[in-house]
Amino acid sequence: MANFSKSNVPQFSVEVYQNEYLPEGGREVNGIVTVTSTGGGTTGGVPLTGASPTPSHVPGQAASAAVVIMVDCSGSMDYPPTKMRNARDATAAAVDTLRDGTRFAVVAGTHVANDIYPGGGRLAIADPQTKAQAKDALRRLSAGGGTAIGTWLRLTDRLLGAADVDIRHGILLTDGRNEHESPEDLRAALDSCAGRFTCDARGVGTDWEVKEVTAIASALLGTADIVADPAGLAADFTQMMENAMGKEVADVALRLWTPVGVEIKFVKQVAPTVADLTGRRTEAGPRAGDYPTGSWGDESRDYHVCVLVPEAGIGQEMLAARVSLILPDPSGGAPQTLSQGLVRAVWTDDMVASTSINPQVAHYTGQAELAQVIQQGLDARKSGDFDGATAKLGRAVQLASASGNEDTAKLLSKVVDVVDAATGTVRLKAKVAEADEMTLETRSTKTVRVKK
Repeated sequence: MANFSKSNVPQFSVEVYQNEYLPEGGREVNGIVTVTSTGGGTTGGVPLTGASPTPSHVPGQAASAAVVIMVDCSGSMDYPPTKMRNARDATAAAVDTLRDGTRFAVVAGTHVANDIYPGGGRLAIADPQTKAQAKDALRRLSAGGGTAIGTWLRLTDRLLGAADVDIRHGILLTDGRNEHESPEDLRAALDSCAGRFTCDARGVGTDWEVKEVTAIASALLGTADIVADPAGLAADFTQMMENAMGKEVADVALRLWTPVGVEIKFVKQVAPTVADLTGRRTEAGPRAGDYPTGSWGDESRDYHVCVLVPEAGIGQEMLAARVSLILPDPSGGAPQTLSQGLVRAVWTDDMVASTSINPQVAHYTGQAELAQVIQQGLDARKSGDFDGATAKLGRAVQLASASGNEDTAKLLSKVVDVVDAATGTVRLKAKVAEADEMTLETRSTKTVRVKK
């Protein structure tokens, strides 16, 4: 493990957990990389008082940030009428949570996007007066029109792109399907926004498409969740904004350098959620590539790196990969290495050493499978393949039970009757509330940390 930090960013540490021993002819090397960010003035989401907006991070002061809240104002938000009211109240609560000095805007989203506050393609600077003005603008919001989320994201990108700040973040609320633009239009918008700002996405009620909302959060390195009861929106929005205010450094990349002859099988985030980063690599010099991790505050995340090394004889050893945390220089200079760790390979004829699976690797391999079989089981259930659904969801129950993922186990118990969790013996429930099924699907990628 190595640490490198400057006073104006949080301190990062990297720890690698692996079984480095391979049998003769063995090629696959797995490592769990735990990245922890601490200090640097981070507050864990607690607003700092008296912080003024600064284009560059000042030690001991919160990072400068810009946030755009996108509120679905399509016609379906009037059914029931309490939904629009709850959305207005939730957005007002999020505005109240903004740290003074944060740049912000509110976008009303229908089949077009309108920046209703402050308007004119600008961002306001949060203080008591602008927060009161934003809440006045929210009271005038009404529902009507269609849903074209790509237009909301593109406007948000334009607003955030004009801000000279450390952190750029969006919060998106929708209650329906993206029916007024093609899937290709939404994908193009996500591709153009990726890497420019992070975004948390929330679906309210049960008439929205889980895969759309989770795809938005995944592409923009944010969180996705369901708020089945609109009355819970204010608490959820407040928590999201507190988390956004706790971020201190953006655009951190996980850089993987591999020696000649080493193939990268995959790179995944495995805690707090499963997210496959393999296809998001950008080249960073000879045999090196960067994988995006988004914005960081005081937090810890785990990544699973899997590589294939050339075959070697007993007693030989090699560096299989070097993992570094990289912070780009906004002025175009050399990037800063925040921390790094090494993944090794050692060939041995000790069968006990070479066949034992590292506990962290085993745990997160199970958590990744858990997320996969939940998705497969729910898809099978929707398509009428009840035997397949029973098998996959039974395996999910078994994995959730074995790993201590109690939250997922509770969600599964609302979709299946558990006969024996240890063996994964279950029966599909005859009737399942739509909100329960959508909650399970939306939260299927949430993981638990390995028990130390």
